[in-house]
Amino acid sequence: MADAPYLIALALLEQNGKRALPLSGKSQSNPPSNADSGGQQARHDLPSEDGKALALELLLRIWQRTDDGPLNRAVGANSFLLVELPMERLPEDLPAIKAAWIQSGDFSSFLLDLKKIAERGWTLEFAKYQPVSFKAW
Repeated sequence: MADAPYLIALALLEQNGKRALPLSGKSQSNPPSNADSGGQQARHDLPSEDGKALALELLLRIWQRTDDGPLNRAVGANSFLLVELPMERLPEDLPAIKAAWIQSGDFSSFLLDLKKIAERGWTLEFAKYQPVSFKAW
């Protein structure tokens, strides 16, 4: 079980003049099963069904936040992310990265730091008349 990554959905938002970074997470019961021919995990494959469900859950929670005022995506199309992290990165690394972004708003540093600890990551994308999709980074 220790080898199974933890899945996190993150939203970089602004509400009432303040940055917010709500997130939702779920430990995966099984490591991702799609691997390349050498047995190594394919780095940019699609998220699991758990990832899609987690993204939907966070989007619904974000929608509920509109009761407290209008929301803006803080960094445009890059404002909604899904990442897989090793469980040991959660207690210290992720909260520090989150706090730094809330304080500074520096998305480049945030993404660089997140990529350093993430096993895989995606940006949630939406285009009119197209299904929601995930773009690997």
